[in-house]
Amino acid sequence: MKHYEAPKEDLWTGRISNKWLYLHEKVHCTLLEDIPEAQKKSIALLGYACDEGVRRNQGRIGAVKGPDAIKNNIGKMPNHLGGHIVLHDVGSITCKDGDMEAAQNELKNAVSSLLMKKQFPVVLGGGHDVAYGHYQGIKNYLDTKKKGQKIGIINFDAHFDLRKNTEQGNSGTPFYQIAKDCENEIIEFNYLCLGIRKDANDRSLFQAAKDLNVIYVMSDTFQMHFLEEINTWINAFIKNVDHVYVTIDLDGFSSAFAPGVSAASPMGFTPRIVIECLKTIMGSGKLISLDIAEMNPQYDVDGQTAKLAASLVHYVAHAISGS
Repeated sequence: MKHYEAPKEDLWTGRISNKWLYLHEKVHCTLLEDIPEAQKKSIALLGYACDEGVRRNQGRIGAVKGPDAIKNNIGKMPNHLGGHIVLHDVGSITCKDGDMEAAQNELKNAVSSLLMKKQFPVVLGGGHDVAYGHYQGIKNYLDTKKKGQKIGIINFDAHFDLRKNTEQGNSGTPFYQIAKDCENEIIEFNYLCLGIRKDANDRSLFQAAKDLNVIYVMSDTFQMHFLEEINTWINAFIKNVDHVYVTIDLDGFSSAFAPGVSAASPMGFTPRIVIECLKTIMGSGKLISLDIAEMNPQYDVDGQTAKLAASLVHYVAHAISGS
């Protein structure tokens, strides 16, 4: 595949225990084409090494190196996964010659293939244009296996990412593109945004959200002391769909926690509120796939953004597996 890079075993380093105490000792580096059909719970880490969409959106480039930075930090973390849980690194989708659309299409095929093989995909970006290819992969799988089932998108983000793709798509257009695809197919567009900021979205984006019936929680409400109310909204949203796709944009976090992103701000949310919401989402049993976007090592400080992303993956992997 032109837009594919094999997994890099040298990313998976850390303390040596010889007892599988750390995730670098647990992970299997497996070519995407060789991934087996899962016979037990299995998680596949897939990179999306692309920041062309960020460049087109006039953001800070560097997220192309995000997947490797996250994987390297995951490897150093302790392994509490049961012996029956399989963890794969299946490499990365890449963007050649600025052809983001081809990379998104390759991502669609990869995600669909992983789901067909009963893997749980965790996609690591890369710009938030990852969401368009990722969603298309989920939809392609469901259209093949379970036609007519509803997908709900839950986006942890400061931004709606509902910009119109009048010329080309970019990191700010994925959910508008999905909405237009849904409109063309006469199916529901189910989209919940958590952490939206007024200082990060212009009036036209709030109008687009209104026109597309987007449900959103503003940043001043997306706080721990409103958790019960937030969970009520999440549960009501999930009740209306068959499957949930979660996307976490690291630039939604305060730069106190995530300086290494394409659009950093001190006004974002905290990791704790995201973890608590993830508990609710995963408790529904409807989570089908997840990604983390906008990891930009070029602007990271002491690797703390990569560590945050790795900690989120660590939490989700263990929660999915019941470990």
